[in-house]
Amino acid sequence: MEVFTQIVVSGLTLGAMYAISTVGLSLVYGSLNMLNMAHGGILTIGGYAAYAVSQQLGWPPAFGFLAALVVGAAVGLSIFVATAWPLLSSKNFETNVFIATIGVGAVFENLVLKIFGPYAKPQPLNIAGGIKVGAVLVPYQNILILVVAVVMMILVALLLQRTRTGRAIRATAQNRDAAQLMGVHVVRVYAQVLALSGALAALSGVMISSLATLSPTMGGDPMLKAFIICVVAGLGNTYGAVAAAVAIGLIEASTQYALGVRFGFALLLLLVIAVLIWRPSGIFGKSRVVRL
Repeated sequence: MEVFTQIVVSGLTLGAMYAISTVGLSLVYGSLNMLNMAHGGILTIGGYAAYAVSQQLGWPPAFGFLAALVVGAAVGLSIFVATAWPLLSSKNFETNVFIATIGVGAVFENLVLKIFGPYAKPQPLNIAGGIKVGAVLVPYQNILILVVAVVMMILVALLLQRTRTGRAIRATAQNRDAAQLMGVHVVRVYAQVLALSGALAALSGVMISSLATLSPTMGGDPMLKAFIICVVAGLGNTYGAVAAAVAIGLIEASTQYALGVRFGFALLLLLVIAVLIWRPSGIFGKSRVVRL
């Protein structure tokens, strides 16, 4: 039971961090049909924004948390204005914006490297101590990450289901032309989606760095895993991405315990290959029929 509890706690914590990042990535793809390769850069910037406000300015941790959300949203919006919007009318938008955001991500990484230096730094937004569950000590930080992730997922679900903005996002994702005919300002929706995605990525960066450390390249691994989860769930399927993130977090924690840390990522790659072979549209995705 001790081992089982440790695996569940670790798996749920990993799944919570992955879910926050993956939902933002899935929203962008579902709405714009765009793979944002700068997602990992936003994640890194969010972690460093919280660090700068809490550690360097000496403000309370809550302000660091809010700063990460605001900065992440601003960076996501700037990606839309400077990169996605000018390319919207291009013939090969998906390919062009894919390449463009790779460059944007490299710029973000080098900016962080120039401003904060190459050395790893501890994230001050960390709660010491824990609570005992049987013979296992569950850190308060893990509990906080789970609570924050659940609250954010509920807020995103309410936004998509209960608000005018959410209905506009869902309508645009289903059929952009029909949404425009119904009076939806599609460009504004795209800007809102990228801002929301940026805020979620920044929040994920704060969570990940609170358990590990801050570094200019910290966004690469979480972004790759977010892509893996999107493929497994089905590109653009937001709710499926949450379920897949939790499941993959538990699978990764179990694999790392049973086989070692180095086998965790390898198993995820095998899982993606299996999904692409037997379910190319994703576990929760739907196949599209194109009539010629």
